[in-house]
Amino acid sequence: MKEKLTRRWLIAGFIIIVSLGLLAGLRGSLGTGLLTGDSRQSDSDQGKIAGETIQVTDSIGRKVNVPAKVERVACLYAFSGHVATMLGKSENIVAVVDGLKRDVLLTDIAPEIKNAAVPTNGGIINIEELLKAKPDLVFISGDTAANEGEIEKLNKSKLPYLVVDYKNIKEQQYTIEMIGKVLGAEDKAKKYNDYYQAAIDRVQAKVKDIPIEDRVKVYHSVNEAARTDTKDSLPADWLLQAGAYNVSLNEKLKVVEGNKYFASLEQILLWNPQVILVNEAGVTDYILGNSQWSSIDAVKNKKVYQMPNGISRWGHPGSLETPLAILWTAKTLYPDRFSDIDVTKEAKDFYKEFFNTSLTDDMAAQVLSGKGMRIPKG
Repeated sequence: MKEKLTRRWLIAGFIIIVSLGLLAGLRGSLGTGLLTGDSRQSDSDQGKIAGETIQVTDSIGRKVNVPAKVERVACLYAFSGHVATMLGKSENIVAVVDGLKRDVLLTDIAPEIKNAAVPTNGGIINIEELLKAKPDLVFISGDTAANEGEIEKLNKSKLPYLVVDYKNIKEQQYTIEMIGKVLGAEDKAKKYNDYYQAAIDRVQAKVKDIPIEDRVKVYHSVNEAARTDTKDSLPADWLLQAGAYNVSLNEKLKVVEGNKYFASLEQILLWNPQVILVNEAGVTDYILGNSQWSSIDAVKNKKVYQMPNGISRWGHPGSLETPLAILWTAKTLYPDRFSDIDVTKEAKDFYKEFFNTSLTDDMAAQVLSGKGMRIPKG
């Protein structure tokens, strides 16, 4: 009897030991994170569990934990709305700045933007209206990030937010990469940045041998006739890549509202640019019809050009179509060197590839004219 009991106890003990070993192996193969709730999952498991977050570094270096799956996004900087649409995520946009609703081609492609909430007015966030939109994530501009009052409101709301800001091509490309990561569209963001770099390379291959002093002297009008570029800005960078000599970069400009730079008419007359590029409809007619501008070479030779306007105003500091602006400007300044570039085809291919929309010939012509593509304020 004792031998039978002893044998049974030995067998039971053996079974317990084997079971514990199997359980330990199972825990190791599944990963302790899945069993205990800690964060030690493999990269491939990230985002598969409800409530999971990923860490993202925004444009000003903040490390932010955001939902691994963003389904509702507030685009409180217009550029972020352009990028979200380009990435095929316009259906996730639940709140916007009013300017996005004025972009004709954008709202044709993404009609949901017309119905999105507008929880801002003059750069001031209505936090109650923003909360009603129930965003998982908020994109804000660098100007908003510099406003302590606005940041305090966002922090109190507990809504995660990312700052979208850039001052050159490299930073703009990083911003697109960042938005692609948080919206689950990294491949599309990479494809866009590859196209962007290829456009730069195509142009640089033909203008890099032109000495700076021999390049076409360009004055770039941003919105208002006398508003222009400063050295540390995206337009300063893309105009350089396009082969232009940007006359405003080495001069002291009047600063208005923190990020708008203006030149006096006297200074513009002294610069005497050979070409004037304008990215706001109506400004070209104003410059050509104003006798105070008439002595400038660009005006005398009728080389004042309205830049195209598609999803956004090409070449504008907040524009998504920077690579197209580079190609168009290079062709405009150096037509003989860029006779191989068909800007109409480039535009059609771009909008088909990145916005899945086919422009008719008439629509492509309107985009290139820069007119009628943006509803005026008010």
